[in-house]
Amino acid sequence: MTKISFKKFSKIDSEKFKSLNLEWLDTYFKVEPIDELVLNNPKREVIGKGGFIFMIQKNYNTIGTFAFIKKSEKVYEFSKMAIMPEERGNGYGNMAMEFLIQFAKNKKWSKLILYSNTKLKNSIHLYKKYGFKEIPLEKNLIYSRGNIKMELILFN
Repeated sequence: MTKISFKKFSKIDSEKFKSLNLEWLDTYFKVEPIDELVLNNPKREVIGKGGFIFMIQKNYNTIGTFAFIKKSEKVYEFSKMAIMPEERGNGYGNMAMEFLIQFAKNKKWSKLILYSNTKLKNSIHLYKKYGFKEIPLEKNLIYSRGNIKMELILFN
């Protein structure tokens, strides 16, 4: 039986976090300056600023990752989700969504936001399935690939 687990990022995960995200970005878009900053310095840019990074493990091997970037006291951006190409389509995105929403609720965050691109139809479908709703994009977006912003209200 396949065991999926989620472990908090540690220093030894830095290269895997970076390589998973670079593969995804190179496949679908391009690596932008903000990506390079975060992927080269995840401890400083995410964790050091109050965020979290998780590694998705299958039978103790890392197959994916995602991050929560702190935006304000109880608002976090769900970001940097990437799964190895050969593991996509196996339901791990659903497992990750269930885990990350429960994690956010346990932390008593008020909402999660995310930026995506409408060409990622499977991802958008997944986000909507778990209750994320489209909201207006701000004008000075840090990601050129972002053409949709979504939020999930956890607590009012």
